[in-house]
Amino acid sequence: MRRLPLPLPLLLAGLGLGLGGEPLAPSGAQCLEHDCFGIFWAALPFAEASEACERGGGHLMTVRSTVAEDAIALLVQNRSGRLWLGLSLPVPCTEPAKRLRGFQWVTGDRRTDYSNWAPSGRRCGERCVAVSRELRWEERRCEQPADGFLCEYNYAGSCPRLPPAEGIPVAYTTPFGARGGDFLALPPRSVAVIPEMDLELRCEEDGESGVLRWGHAVPGAWPCRLANGGCEGACSEEDGRPRCSCPDSKVLAPDGRTCGSPCAGAPCQHHCVVAGSSFLCMCDSGYRLAADGSSCEDDDDCAVVPSLCEQVCVNTEGGFECHCHHGYKMVEGRCRPFSRCYEAPCMQQCEDVPDGYRCGCSPGYAIDPQDPTRCLLHCNRSQCDAVCDDHTCECPEGFLLDVDADKGFVCIDLDECSMNFCQQNCTNHPGGYECHCHAGYQLLNKNHCVKTTEEEEGEEAFSGDFGPGPQTPIPSRTPPKMEHLHPGMLVGIAVGVLSAALALLALGYHLAKKRCRPPTTMDYKCSGPHEKEMGLQPVASRCTTSGQKL
Repeated sequence: MRRLPLPLPLLLAGLGLGLGGEPLAPSGAQCLEHDCFGIFWAALPFAEASEACERGGGHLMTVRSTVAEDAIALLVQNRSGRLWLGLSLPVPCTEPAKRLRGFQWVTGDRRTDYSNWAPSGRRCGERCVAVSRELRWEERRCEQPADGFLCEYNYAGSCPRLPPAEGIPVAYTTPFGARGGDFLALPPRSVAVIPEMDLELRCEEDGESGVLRWGHAVPGAWPCRLANGGCEGACSEEDGRPRCSCPDSKVLAPDGRTCGSPCAGAPCQHHCVVAGSSFLCMCDSGYRLAADGSSCEDDDDCAVVPSLCEQVCVNTEGGFECHCHHGYKMVEGRCRPFSRCYEAPCMQQCEDVPDGYRCGCSPGYAIDPQDPTRCLLHCNRSQCDAVCDDHTCECPEGFLLDVDADKGFVCIDLDECSMNFCQQNCTNHPGGYECHCHAGYQLLNKNHCVKTTEEEEGEEAFSGDFGPGPQTPIPSRTPPKMEHLHPGMLVGIAVGVLSAALALLALGYHLAKKRCRPPTTMDYKCSGPHEKEMGLQPVASRCTTSGQKL
């Protein structure tokens, strides 16, 4: 609960004594800015007293400070009796060592800065608390009636009492039934009656500002001598009729008493600007004021000349967006050309084309026919440089790796025609070959020739070009594959070759020996294996292996 640090004399001046009458009406009450307290002299048990406070919009009084204690002292006014406070025991027995002895406020908490217990020991059973004339807190049985009870009412704000006017009495009535003329503050929904003016005012919240103020249902001012006629600005009376007026840049509100901005309630859709005692409507950027002077219409920003965008402008509600042409993208507010090759999976090279990109290859490579993003080694000559790294060298398909004294590692075209890949005629190309057939034959299965029928003999002979393209040549005789041989096998092969050579040499010697016969009338001249001469000689025959005479 909020408390105002008011001095005691000012607090006591807020006393309003009840005028009696209705049952359970407070016998006395006083109000501060946010709190009112009422005293009821009715002998009721604790539970019924609590219900009576709740019916009036409050609860049994909580005494958390000396300010509340002083309010009780003023309300009691030397009358003896015990009054229920808002304390009850929620546990089986009291706990004297604690500040509130285990009791709890009806608001559900135990917060307090003050206590004033009468001496007592530990007690058990249902217990409640009443305050005596000496302002001491006494424990009592809850079902036992007390002489009366104290109620507390809490509010968000209050209206000040009307300024006193000479000879004009004012009677106030609070929403919880307290009546009097000496309140310092009045809670919301309080009524002030001025019989002399036939006027009834209510403490109500102003609709625009939310401030509590005195007013009445009839618009306009009341006599200026009472609270300035209710005018927020100046109050004047002409011909005995009170009127309110407001300072510059403000106008009277519909109630005819308060002053507000000319823009209050203005029909402007976006913004209102005060212009003297009137107003002007304005619109957000990207909108223009419509013909009615209050609503706003979208302005086509893209129609502005020169254009707001570098390439493409798209109008939006209240604004615009800039876009770029195909092949451009927005970079820091500007359209910049970009390449789709940034995202292309090309193995080596990439080229932008109108509809996307195209992959390419570095020199010595060609596009893989099976995958246009990959590159394969390619050579269109009989000899090309090999592609080497730190460990290996590679050659295109159809080429063999060789070493050149000047160029180093090179790729030499493999002559497939020397390997009888074709059944009849063959033409070798770099990295491939082409099979041809004789007249009357046609190519079948890439390298086989079959005889044509008589109807087909006049047609042109068919030939096929088989290179490193997508078609793989099928040789008539499977070419030898390079394999790694065991060293023992190599030794065996070498021994076999040497034995065959010796056998051939022995056979040659035997044949040569048989051809050299005794002298006759014919002389044979034998030379080496690459040259042979025969003629008639008148002398004896001589034979050598070198072709020279002995």
